[in-house]
Amino acid sequence: MNWTAILFALAIMGILGAAFGVVLSIADKKFAVETDERTAAIREAVAGANCGACGYAGCDAFAAAVARGEAPVGGCRPAGAKGAEAIAAIMGVSAGPAEEKKVARVFCQGFCDAATARYTYEGLKSCAMAATLAGGPKQCASACLGLGDCQRACHFEAIEMEKSVAKIYADKCVACGMCIDACPRNIIHFTPADDTVFVACQNHDAPKAARTACTNACISCGRCVKACVAEAIRIVDNCAVIDQEKCTRCGACVKVCPDHSIRDMTGLNV
Repeated sequence: MNWTAILFALAIMGILGAAFGVVLSIADKKFAVETDERTAAIREAVAGANCGACGYAGCDAFAAAVARGEAPVGGCRPAGAKGAEAIAAIMGVSAGPAEEKKVARVFCQGFCDAATARYTYEGLKSCAMAATLAGGPKQCASACLGLGDCQRACHFEAIEMEKSVAKIYADKCVACGMCIDACPRNIIHFTPADDTVFVACQNHDAPKAARTACTNACISCGRCVKACVAEAIRIVDNCAVIDQEKCTRCGACVKVCPDHSIRDMTGLNV
């Protein structure tokens, strides 16, 4: 065995390794990208769901954008007012007035025992897919299809399906808006958390057609209008609409609605 050749090869490899190490060390320092220490702190203050509701690819991208001054300190809706205040403190700025707390609500009560089925859907479990097939399996064009697109989009486990209709838990909802984007029927909307009395129906068909499509549909009978002493309700395009600025949450409209299409969520978390 030629030990001289082996030792010579080892020496060459050692010299090359040391040389490459020096080169890499110099390159690392020369081409190093400066990082803002605030980015990591901001990243800790956000919700961490990577939901994209802020408009950025994820929490890391949002944190970096805030540190650069390109995104508002209150841009992470899931983090809420506390998160905005924490980020503002990191950035050394004022968080500004806290935004009114909002929650997502489902404007439909087309449960499987109330909504009339147009046909039996046996395809892919997707509301978006079902909506493309003859207008969907429920006769009401504004009915929740109940196949869970919104539930799968929610990173906060705030949505469950109950009798083929989405149910949102207000105490878990962070108003990220992912469920709204996922719903092909556009029946999920943000509302102020205090707006607890609302018409949970978007069917604008004539009364007979609305009742045929769903026994919980608003039939524009006008009883709620007469019962409201605050004059907060009017009928618009065959469907009752509540002016939340006038509504006193007395619940009189809920009691007189023959089809139970008005919901009172006062004191409830759903």
